[in-house]
Amino acid sequence: MSVSGTFDARERVLVIGLGRSGIASCAVLRARGATVFATDEKPREALVKTIVELELNAVQFVDPAEIDRVLPQVTSCVVSPGVPLNIDLVRRVQAARISVYSEIEVAYRISKAPMVAITGTKGKTTTTALVGAMFRRAGKTTHVGGNIGNALINETFVAAAGDWVIAEVSSFQLESIRSFKPKISAIINLSPDHLDRYHSMDEYSEAKFRIFANQSATDTFVGNLDDPIIAELCTGESAKRLAARATWFAMAPHRAATIYVRDGRIIYAPPTGDPRPIEIMPVAEIPLLGAHNVANVLAALAIGLAAGLDPGALRAAVVDFVALPHRLQRVAVADGVTFVDDSKSTNPGSVVAALASFDQPIVLVAGGKSKRTDFRAMGLAIAKHAKAVVLIGEAADEIAAVIANVPTQRATSMDDAVAIARGLAVPGDVVLLSPGCASFDMFTSAEARGDAFAQAAAAKLGAHG
Repeated sequence: MSVSGTFDARERVLVIGLGRSGIASCAVLRARGATVFATDEKPREALVKTIVELELNAVQFVDPAEIDRVLPQVTSCVVSPGVPLNIDLVRRVQAARISVYSEIEVAYRISKAPMVAITGTKGKTTTTALVGAMFRRAGKTTHVGGNIGNALINETFVAAAGDWVIAEVSSFQLESIRSFKPKISAIINLSPDHLDRYHSMDEYSEAKFRIFANQSATDTFVGNLDDPIIAELCTGESAKRLAARATWFAMAPHRAATIYVRDGRIIYAPPTGDPRPIEIMPVAEIPLLGAHNVANVLAALAIGLAAGLDPGALRAAVVDFVALPHRLQRVAVADGVTFVDDSKSTNPGSVVAALASFDQPIVLVAGGKSKRTDFRAMGLAIAKHAKAVVLIGEAADEIAAVIANVPTQRATSMDDAVAIARGLAVPGDVVLLSPGCASFDMFTSAEARGDAFAQAAAAKLGAHG
């Protein structure tokens, strides 16, 4: 009888990828009694500290070149989210007829608690954090993890049966799920992203749609009626793909919407029982910037209501919610100019949403490492909302090519970009860092990029915010 997929003392597991999720997988699998091997294609000198920590926990590091030596012993393989399934290392494992699982699949299998899983192109971290705050406000013991920054497997390992697990999941994480079946799933939006990994928007969308693939009639799917790709699941042939109960949100009244905005108020139309609409809260009470964050709140409210949480607790959680770092976060004010860090904006759609969040003139700082996405919509939004643009990174020329009739300058560093932007801004303006690209051409992470922006603003301007 096969033991693959039990992830306990009967198993010998190979973990591929030693980022945050991979290291957490090693620790949890060892705690469950499994024998664990680990490997990573990064140069060994970059892994010295990690290897020492693994060996202290009785995890054996195996150089990729020597992986064939241990494969005959391996019963299962766990792949970290950043590891593509088509690399040679994974293919060698598959050729050995070893089952390959994603970290979130393992996290799901060991979880005793029901799970909410949230995905989307932009806003999923804010939505996930808000959902966690809602569940806590409603008195639920809540564990939040996944793509939000802490490994999901750590959270499910300690979750009890009466708790809730709130998971932010990415398309990368969903690629290799098998039985992953959240009690409530949500796709908040879809726009072009990660086209350096996916061949087309259709392929990217299909990866996202895996979030509801295993759900049944006792589960709930939450979808965005304002997103044309997601809305296709509401009617016609595509609706047959949803086995779960569907709950829909929209920014305006819609016959299929369970929760929507009408006359500046968020309205809930219960799908069962008394059908009379219920007012949840005024939109004006939402403390987050931008219409896209109203949509994020609608998604979070739909999830909370699907879980049977008290509407008053949901409203209170929204009112008290604080914007997450690097997501339209005000970091400095000087001489009437406001500096806003939106470094987590790593795709053009996020920039479009960020630009629409302000009534003031905007000097945009954008650019970085392109994900082979189309910048044309971003160029149109720049023409509509920005008074000037400062471009950084590898994608500067590509973005410049879609900008018309807006002054554009290049910067060689974040310090340089902030100095140029400050020179272009006048009192009442916003200097907005919303890159629309990955950070890895100049920075180790989007967080490091945002920190550099905030530090440059404070150091050069003597500002505080």
